Amino acid sequence: MALRIHSFFHQQSATLCYLVWCEHSKHCLLIDAPADFDMPSGELSFSTANEIIAYIKQHKLSLQWLLETHAHADHITASSYIKQQLQHAHPCKLGTGEGIVHVQAHFSKLYNIDMPCNGEPFEQLFADKAQFQLGEFTVDVIATPGHTPDSVCYHINGNVFVGDTFFMPDSGTARCDFPGGSAAELYDSLQRILSLPDDTVLWMCHDYQPDGRALAYKTTVKEQREQNEHLKGDKQSFIAIRESRDATLAVPKLLHPSIQLNILAGQYPLKSDDKQHYLAIPLTVLL
Repeated sequence: MALRIHSFFHQQSATLCYLVWCEHSKHCLLIDAPADFDMPSGELSFSTANEIIAYIKQHKLSLQWLLETHAHADHITASSYIKQQLQHAHPCKLGTGEGIVHVQAHFSKLYNIDMPCNGEPFEQLFADKAQFQLGEFTVDVIATPGHTPDSVCYHINGNVFVGDTFFMPDSGTARCDFPGGSAAELYDSLQRILSLPDDTVLWMCHDYQPDGRALAYKTTVKEQREQNEHLKGDKQSFIAIRESRDATLAVPKLLHPSIQLNILAGQYPLKSDDKQHYLAIPLTVLL
């Protein structure tokens, strides 16, 4: 019995996406698939997603799940696009953490989106400690709020896909200044992951390659516990470090388009009367 993992790197958003499959059954899942978005032109495209689709077909895999670790603020998900492209051959499900309902409730108001805030169009909302099967493997869901209230990690056979909780040790941890975020909650979530065996492999969702170092996409619990630059003290120290750093961070460049699309699993907003899709940008006037 073998578990296979293949990563795809999206340069525009420094996002790492993972295709995971059971070698025996060929059942696979896809975590945090990114789309391409050009902000000045408003053009949405899918080169990385098409690469993933081609890989799935080439290796004769059966896509069971399209999973999100949370509603991302720095890239647009390609999950609904991939589901649409493969739906005839692969009746896969869209899944995310059950906290998405709170994210939908907040941002649907901010962007004036008329939508049910019940998790739709996601078909599976995972509670903490939920389990499901991927071929011969069991996937355990770990709720990890702090970065966002809907954040979850997926634990499969000694591998954890951590979303925006940990970065590589030299980059620390995720910001907590989005609505519903909490440095105290993130600390507790990180400790849950660090309680796993030392050799558990942690797969990053982002790597920003500080100081121009080579791309890195995985580490271990032991390495994070011993080397993470934000976890060298106690909980209060972490909160102080995290909140101080968050106060200096710029708004993500793709925040507004990302959130509007990602709370809908990447589905497009309804067309207006002129048959055009539109995204909103809230205006703040500084006098």
